[in-house]
Amino acid sequence: MMIDSVARPPYDRETREGLAALPGGGFNPLTAETILSRRAAISTGSYEEQFAGQPTRRVDHTINGHRGEQIEVSVIARADHDTTGAGILFVHGGGMIAGDRFAGIDRLTEWIVRDDVVVIAVEYRLAPEHPDPTPVEDAYAALVWAAENAEMLGFDPRRLITLGISAGGGVAAGMALLARDRSGPPISAQMLLCPMLDDRDDTVSSQQFEGIGTWDRESNRTGWGALLGARAGTADVSIYAAAGREENLSSLPPTFIDCGSAEVFRDECVSFASRIWAVGGQAELHIWDGGFHGFDVIAPDAIISKSAIATRDSWMRRQLTG
Repeated sequence: MMIDSVARPPYDRETREGLAALPGGGFNPLTAETILSRRAAISTGSYEEQFAGQPTRRVDHTINGHRGEQIEVSVIARADHDTTGAGILFVHGGGMIAGDRFAGIDRLTEWIVRDDVVVIAVEYRLAPEHPDPTPVEDAYAALVWAAENAEMLGFDPRRLITLGISAGGGVAAGMALLARDRSGPPISAQMLLCPMLDDRDDTVSSQQFEGIGTWDRESNRTGWGALLGARAGTADVSIYAAAGREENLSSLPPTFIDCGSAEVFRDECVSFASRIWAVGGQAELHIWDGGFHGFDVIAPDAIISKSAIATRDSWMRRQLTG
């Protein structure tokens, strides 16, 4: 029997117990052959399920995405919303190959209800059917549309925040670079939760979490391969597809990044924050000791999960009241 001798940070005890309760201990690697079955098996939860009992309302819009092709966005606000406060453009996760605009959106419930934020959720199209640059260009199109229609949607275009989770964090980061380089709509702040930033697969954390974890090195390669095809890992990849490739991270909005110490994305998140600091930018980085990918969703009652959620809320409230 082969013994795994790779040195890696251990999982937090409470979250490890939550992981152990899942089929296969939470390990279900994504391969090119399982993309469609994985997509079909993922239950993201509808708007109605995630906002049941909450005083919110939703309006759907069809807008022009990449190359003028139509995509959907949903605008969610408090039922009695009548102010012009902040807006959040939400970019869902799913490894570039799965999920929809409501995946994980319940994380934003408190900001909608308590802080009267307007959320714009974009249905960017998925790889491999829609490879790069479609996802990031779809998201950018939603950013432009939201800014241009801020008055109708009920938020101040000067207070437009972007929030992306996992693959959506990578898309959101690329979208911010597009906005910077195209002199597009100003983004007042960006929150990147365990973002998927770099396709090059050359970090220590990538090597540490191969064959283990909720999103391991093989899964990561598969997701990037679906998005980029044969270009993955080569010099022929845009900084907008893989924002971690951009060396000059100047002129970005204040950025919040968090990630677990026990996941593939750890080192690219640390590097991204470090390069923002290197050019005098604002970045708040949290690496949660023992956290694996999605730990706060799988074990929401763990102390580490509650701490992560409270820290995100603290940062967001500073942006909303600043």
